[in-house]
Amino acid sequence: MNELSHAQNADETDSTGGRHRLLMIDDDRKLCRLIGDYLEPLGYEVHAAYTGPEGLRQALGETWHAVILDVMLPGLDGLEVLKQIRAKSNVPVLMLTARGEPPDRIVGLELGADDYLPKTFTTRELLARLRAVIRRSATRNPAAMPRGAEELVVGGLRILTGPHLASLDDEPLGLTPVEYDLLLALARAKGRVKTREMLLEDIRDRQYEAFDRSIDVHISSLRRKLGDDPKAPRYIRTVRAAGYMLVNPAEPDFEP
Repeated sequence: MNELSHAQNADETDSTGGRHRLLMIDDDRKLCRLIGDYLEPLGYEVHAAYTGPEGLRQALGETWHAVILDVMLPGLDGLEVLKQIRAKSNVPVLMLTARGEPPDRIVGLELGADDYLPKTFTTRELLARLRAVIRRSATRNPAAMPRGAEELVVGGLRILTGPHLASLDDEPLGLTPVEYDLLLALARAKGRVKTREMLLEDIRDRQYEAFDRSIDVHISSLRRKLGDDPKAPRYIRTVRAAGYMLVNPAEPDFEP
């Protein structure tokens, strides 16, 4: 498989909880460690099981946001593990295997896998598919979302409040805590102007040692990460002598 590497700009997460809990069932300990190293800075809490029976026990014994399941496992193969999981749980399952032939994928999907990923995957593909199965599960079952979490969607921008995650076109944004809270405040007021004073008020309960720069500097940094041109921004519009406003570039009345 392609070499797994750390994300260059890891999302800030809530250290007190709200992270997505993942169970990886695979006898390749190195792969489990590498995937954990990649996903944990992005807001995921990754646990591993190295045999089929142990993976099944953990999958049914605890609450997970998703399970990454290998087909070739000692003790009990992955397809049988999947079959027994599905008899008792609707947890999202992403099948991960070196056996990428269409018949294997079809069997896994027919047994209830949510998606299938061969071990030639890239980290970007893994993250995109994982986020997709969790998002679909949350849509079907709101109780699967972290407690107190909400998802805000503005065009290709998605913000999940529980684990403090933000992405653009399914690519994670490496935001600082200040940037995340400012973006969230703007998103909750989509289409309405937020003055600098209002933005400061929105984040007044947070203690930011680095908040000695102006709102404008943080907005400028946010725009860079969103790929916005300050002269013709797609998402964060400057309202002269007033403040800032988050807009949806896909809406027909939006004029950059």
